[in-house]
Amino acid sequence: MPGARVTSGERVTLRTIEREDIPFHQRAFANPEIRYPTGNPVRNQEQTEVSDQDDGSDSFLVCLDGDDAGPGQPDEDDVQRIGAMYVGDVDYRRPELGYWLAPEAHGEGYGAEAVSLAIDYVFRTYDHPAVGAGAYDFNDASRGLLESLGFTEEGCIRKDRFVDGEYVDLVQYGLLRQEWRERK
Repeated sequence: MPGARVTSGERVTLRTIEREDIPFHQRAFANPEIRYPTGNPVRNQEQTEVSDQDDGSDSFLVCLDGDDAGPGQPDEDDVQRIGAMYVGDVDYRRPELGYWLAPEAHGEGYGAEAVSLAIDYVFRTYDHPAVGAGAYDFNDASRGLLESLGFTEEGCIRKDRFVDGEYVDLVQYGLLRQEWRERK
């Protein structure tokens, strides 16, 4: 069952990821609609294990909370898991965002709201002047989401990862704290 509420928007809530959420992650990454755009291999439960150690990253479950979902660990029936957010490299350089949504949640605006919540979280929690994100060149939806939130394309890592039978480019994006404040 999802963990404690970290932050909430109008429709989306970011919650801590708990061990009970591992099967949701595993099912998601078995789906080619998620696995290929994120460039991740299939993993078993042991490989997907939630770590108890601080690895310089923050991970969140993207949820739709029902009316009875409280700030603590809610009942399973009160929360719908729709994706995950990842904030990496927070301890030693510019934080990098990673995210995915289940295909049935695509096109509803949940991604923009979840990424916005993550950006707010980063700038409230960490003293960094910017946040970054990457999207594979072929992932038009993710690139469009980042650009719609004010991210600027900063570069390209050519042939970054082998995805679905070919090497693909990773487009790097950045958003300055000041730019985010001005948009708000």
